[in-house]
Amino acid sequence: MLTRETPKNDVLLDVQELETHFYGEESLTRALGGISFQVKKGETLGVVGESGCGKSVTALSIMRLLPKLTAKTVGGKILFGGRDLLEVSDREMRKIRGNQIAMIFQEPMTSLNPVYTVGHQIAETVQIHANASRSVALARAEEMLRLVRIADPDRRAKNYPHEMSGGMRQRAMIAMALACSPELLIADEPTTALDVTIQAQILRLIMDLKERTRTAVMFITHDLGVVAETCQRTIVMYAGRIVEQASVTDLFARPTHPYTQALMRSLPDRRRGRQRRLPEIPGIVPSLREAIVGCSFAPRCPLATDICRETRPSLRDLGSCHTVACWRAEEVMGA
Repeated sequence: MLTRETPKNDVLLDVQELETHFYGEESLTRALGGISFQVKKGETLGVVGESGCGKSVTALSIMRLLPKLTAKTVGGKILFGGRDLLEVSDREMRKIRGNQIAMIFQEPMTSLNPVYTVGHQIAETVQIHANASRSVALARAEEMLRLVRIADPDRRAKNYPHEMSGGMRQRAMIAMALACSPELLIADEPTTALDVTIQAQILRLIMDLKERTRTAVMFITHDLGVVAETCQRTIVMYAGRIVEQASVTDLFARPTHPYTQALMRSLPDRRRGRQRRLPEIPGIVPSLREAIVGCSFAPRCPLATDICRETRPSLRDLGSCHTVACWRAEEVMGA
């Protein structure tokens, strides 16, 4: 939903009531239950939530990379540049994907082709989307490897993925994603498989490149620390639904949904070391194979009442573009 603070011409991506289902032999999994959010031009949006909440499915739905035999987006709109990506042809989507919208995946070895050199793969992206000659594309590949701070880029461009370390492969993936200067970069937990030192370097690199290229970034992560350091605005997902949206400052200052508060309480307090036991959220995430009635967090929420269990709450505006899907939001804020 647009607000006074969000002029329509500032919205780059507008996702409206997106529903995605996965189909098994005898089951239906409602991976996304009608989510709506926006990404503004040049901003960094964080998408947080525990594993299985629908973060990656959201990204794959936007990119239209869902497995066609087992998954389908059954409702909603994905508006990008005024066009609904769900309505464009496969050919048009291939032009958009990698050119206007690019994605960095969790594990580069599943995305990089092991039988082609890294330079060849980056150059191929440039050739396809920029209609460049082979020599120009290879020069662009070396330029991008230099931009992501890979030493000796002309030599590294001739390396195969297995000849690079994990951190270097991830840098190569970033180089490939940004080679055509996309308007939107979706980073799906790009540092998960890396050690802490390399994680920090990759995060810093993505943000430096974002400032240099003015690309909007949609950062998918389960790490609230990453969100605090890199993002301007955040959406919190739970069981295929968005339960809270706010600026990063506002979210950390006044988390309003009980699930968001539980996530915040689970952060280690470095000042106390290991003296305090981290609280856990009782219960389990509801099965997405069954229709969820009411609030998806109600079975685990200590504040849940009958209305929470019987009627699904919609996102309500609490001011300052802070929205929350909770029937008892005002009480939570007051407490």
